[in-house]
Amino acid sequence: MPHLSRLTSLAMALALLGGAPQLLAAEEPANLPATAVNGKAPLPLDELRTFAEVLDRIKSAYVEPVDDKTLLENAIKGMLSNLDPHSAYLEPEDFQELQESTSGEFGGLGIEVGAEDGFVKVVSPIDDTPASKAGIQPGDLIVKIDGQPTKGISLMEAVDKMRGKAGSKITLTLVRDGGQPFDVELVRAAIKVKSVKSQLLDKSYGYLRITQFQVNTGEEVGKALAKMRKDNGGRLSGLVLDLRNNPGGVLQAAVEVSDHFLKRGLIVYTKGRIANSELRFSADPADASEGVPLVVLINGGSASAAEIVAGALQDHKRGVLMGTDSFGKGSVQTVLPLNNDRALKLTTALYYTPNGRSIQAQGIVPDIEVARAKVTREQDGESFKEADLAGHLGNGNGGADRPSSSKKSAEPRPQDDDFQLSQALNLLKGLNVTRGK
Repeated sequence: MPHLSRLTSLAMALALLGGAPQLLAAEEPANLPATAVNGKAPLPLDELRTFAEVLDRIKSAYVEPVDDKTLLENAIKGMLSNLDPHSAYLEPEDFQELQESTSGEFGGLGIEVGAEDGFVKVVSPIDDTPASKAGIQPGDLIVKIDGQPTKGISLMEAVDKMRGKAGSKITLTLVRDGGQPFDVELVRAAIKVKSVKSQLLDKSYGYLRITQFQVNTGEEVGKALAKMRKDNGGRLSGLVLDLRNNPGGVLQAAVEVSDHFLKRGLIVYTKGRIANSELRFSADPADASEGVPLVVLINGGSASAAEIVAGALQDHKRGVLMGTDSFGKGSVQTVLPLNNDRALKLTTALYYTPNGRSIQAQGIVPDIEVARAKVTREQDGESFKEADLAGHLGNGNGGADRPSSSKKSAEPRPQDDDFQLSQALNLLKGLNVTRGK
């Protein structure tokens, strides 16, 4: 068995929330718990004897021969996967895929997944990917992949099965809200995630959508705010920040995004057992948003880094949170590189909002609950106005006539088919009315 002194070769190189890592400077081994490094902690001899005995029995009695490397790697995988749903042992391919996700480009279906009761659960589909286009929703259970049950396989194995060459087909069997299983056929694609999207909903009212927190998300949000201000010809009257179905990502990006809306105070802090896990992040005086009235949309697919932003803005009363309860992932994962291009993704800390709230397994509760709903617009019937009548009098102030036939059909807008977004926009307009603007 490898000697415990190998722990001294571990170095912290990546820190992440959710699925996307962030490269950090390597830390010295001395920052790991002293009892693990200097060997003072007593070895669990009885348990090690049991492990050695089980290893020997498998090698001698299993129906097929299994080499030592496979047995030991399987033991490591089991040790990590039984800690919590987010800790894992990363083989070279998994490690590479984890690093690729920071660039926003990878192959697969575009689903952020977690584990629940031995099944694979959809945390969130990513915008403009095969998963979102197929209508996969947060909370769906993936019970089969190409006809093979997911019950009992590790999360990493399930992800490996869903990844594949762009253009290849895959069938997922889903269970939604405890109903009957149904199949969804998808075509894998090269997933290129655009982290930030923005546009003007109405004059002076902006819409900012963050699909995932990547390394450059903070910078992109700053550019998006400046562009909307320029397109509007001045300061916005209100802004909707959409964090729905955002599975999280890089911790530093969440801090930078929050800082764009805050002038002072704590944004988030973390607590764990090792010194490096004790972090605190605060806002600087600059405010890229110019204090614009803000509504933040969240739902059950808003996780991790998205919850950091929502929690910080809620605690500082910077905006009104609207939607439904968030996912509730309040833990920080650190990637510890090993030799042979392998790594451990290990939960090392919990994060807390400025007011000391832990989001873990509870989530963020919106200030105003608005459930997801469909908006159905009724067709207008035939109608006539005064201006349609022959010989009608002109406007006393000299204004132009407005007959019904002159009304142009409006271009479709995002809020027309999105009930939660339309409610957020209505709230912003209502706030400006009450303020006398």
